[in-house]
Amino acid sequence: MQQGWLTKTFKGDRAIWGLVAIFMVYSLLAVYSSSVNVAFRNHGGNTTYFLRSQLMMLTAGLIIIIIVHYLPYRIYSSLAGIALIVSAGLLVLTFFFGVRINDATRWLEIPFIGFRIQTSDIAKVALVIYLARTLAKYQNQLKDFVLVTKFFMIPVFAICALIMPENLSTAIMVFGICILILFIGGVPFKYLLAYIGLSVVFIVLFALLLWLIKEDNRVMTWIERLISFFTGKGDTGDNYQINQAKIAISTGGLFGKAPGHSIQRNMLPQSNSDFIFAIIIEEYGLLLGAIPLVLAYMILLFRGITIVRKCDTAFPAYLVLGLVVMIVSQAMLNMMVATGILPVTGQTLPLVSWGRTSVIIMCFSVGVILSVSRVVNARMKKEDLPEEEQKDEGEIIYGSAKA
Repeated sequence: MQQGWLTKTFKGDRAIWGLVAIFMVYSLLAVYSSSVNVAFRNHGGNTTYFLRSQLMMLTAGLIIIIIVHYLPYRIYSSLAGIALIVSAGLLVLTFFFGVRINDATRWLEIPFIGFRIQTSDIAKVALVIYLARTLAKYQNQLKDFVLVTKFFMIPVFAICALIMPENLSTAIMVFGICILILFIGGVPFKYLLAYIGLSVVFIVLFALLLWLIKEDNRVMTWIERLISFFTGKGDTGDNYQINQAKIAISTGGLFGKAPGHSIQRNMLPQSNSDFIFAIIIEEYGLLLGAIPLVLAYMILLFRGITIVRKCDTAFPAYLVLGLVVMIVSQAMLNMMVATGILPVTGQTLPLVSWGRTSVIIMCFSVGVILSVSRVVNARMKKEDLPEEEQKDEGEIIYGSAKA
């Protein structure tokens, strides 16, 4: 009886549902442990402040996953253009009216509610959905440079340019994810190289222009961050955070110090978000912390590819592919920053780090992936589906995408 209820409620790829549960357990344990002292100091001795906040967001996220995975994924195709325009508008509003925190204006506060949203997270997923729709629509015309530039790269450049003034690392990450999606989608590699070269020139010119016309800018922060990373000198700012993260990882060893015994959580400014991976390794070690999490994201990637292979038409395949690449790429980026492989970027660990907009957006993305999985699994089992889901969206996959 109970198993039947679970099967009817949680449809789609069961492995992904299991991964969601794993991520959420790690999240609650790590967020509470990494933030207990900060919560005590900054929230009137309430040591469970961040735990309760994360529990509320994960609960809301789980509800979102359940609702979204029941929705027909075809709606995202028709709404892709509108979502992209709305997200661009939110980025513009953030630039002029956003809340400034830690010398950066990345959040937009909803009036009367006081809830802050990080609009770049919304733009990121909107752009991925738009690319999936556009790849499905023009999959046979990807060798047309003008068409690719007009319908693919101009929107990508526009969104990244709106993100860049206050969040260069996110803009670069979003651009890199888009390039990866387009490469997998079949856009010629020589075109992508040209766009990458153009983007480098644009970043340099944009930074110079920003430095000249805007007194309060983040150009020096970008330069100092790069110098700090490549020279390794000094023990302040970003270099300080990386050093503390390395100490946490090295002292964690194979088995860790045990839950709640982290020392570096008191040293790392973003121990419950950007550097939560380092705290997980410090407390749980490589065997129970790092390796299971890395494997979990790799399994998510594998399950996403499995879903793609089951799709008969283009849009759902590109949709799942884009969202899985987005989630896993951000996870790998966060882990590489924590281990000192890349400069500090300020990216959260998807479904694990403390957050609000990031948690909601990642849960929404998982829900969309499960929506596609639910439909393709039902078709393979020849189960009854609502009329709007009986036909797939988009043309037949060009070439042999299922091979």
